[in-house]
Amino acid sequence: MASALVLIAVTAAGLYFGGYIFSAIVGAVFAGCYREWDRMVTLKPMTAVGGVLVALVALSGLLYPAFGVLASLVAIALGCAIALVDNRQTAAWRCVGLVFFSLVIAAVLQIRGASLWNVPGAMDWGFWGGFFMGVVVWATDTGAYFTGRQVGGEKLAPDISPSKTWSGAVGGLAIGTLGGLVLWLIVVPQSPWYIGLLLAAATSVVGQVGDLTESALKRRFRVKDSGDIIPGHGGLMDRLDSTTFGALFLFGVGALHGGTGAVAQGFLGW
Repeated sequence: MASALVLIAVTAAGLYFGGYIFSAIVGAVFAGCYREWDRMVTLKPMTAVGGVLVALVALSGLLYPAFGVLASLVAIALGCAIALVDNRQTAAWRCVGLVFFSLVIAAVLQIRGASLWNVPGAMDWGFWGGFFMGVVVWATDTGAYFTGRQVGGEKLAPDISPSKTWSGAVGGLAIGTLGGLVLWLIVVPQSPWYIGLLLAAATSVVGQVGDLTESALKRRFRVKDSGDIIPGHGGLMDRLDSTTFGALFLFGVGALHGGTGAVAQGFLGW
């Protein structure tokens, strides 16, 4: 519990201040996710080459706000080339991880956007957009866990994740949607409530799909936990699988409605 609270506190502080502080945190966190991915898909302890790939993922997070998406793409392309030279058998899976986590980093940073916390009277859309995503994902995960344990019942996908139940999925959806809707009504009361309801529900479902996808990948590579970096909670991938899919989904909605320069405002302001 203490480790999870520390992670939440650091992330919340970074989200509030934004800028390079948040970029560094996001890059480091998803570089940690890639570290677990690399160990999972190669079925080997971390090597020097793997360490270089981890560093390139972190670097893509710092390059993105400074030089834009092209610089991040160059870092990831370099990583894919290194993976191909190092081991052709694992290069494809390594490249999938490099591309995926770099896209998630870009999505999260675009949702945060420019920091406006120090501008009097300004609506910091990026902060509230990131907060909305965090509330829905956290409430969904928490609701699914406790509802599944208390109610039990038929398994959701026994061949993928034997511990997940339909009751947990429904409970997570209900609590995640409720949490997102409450925040929506407080932060953007001018936006229609039913859009907030639909967006929170969709984010909750997409997050649970992300959870199942990671479970399927772990089963594919025959690993129980992606890592053990968070005491009592497994690896970073285990904790952030829902967030990755949720971030990509909200980025897509926000970019389509508000443009890539105003992603959070795009999905919060209607």
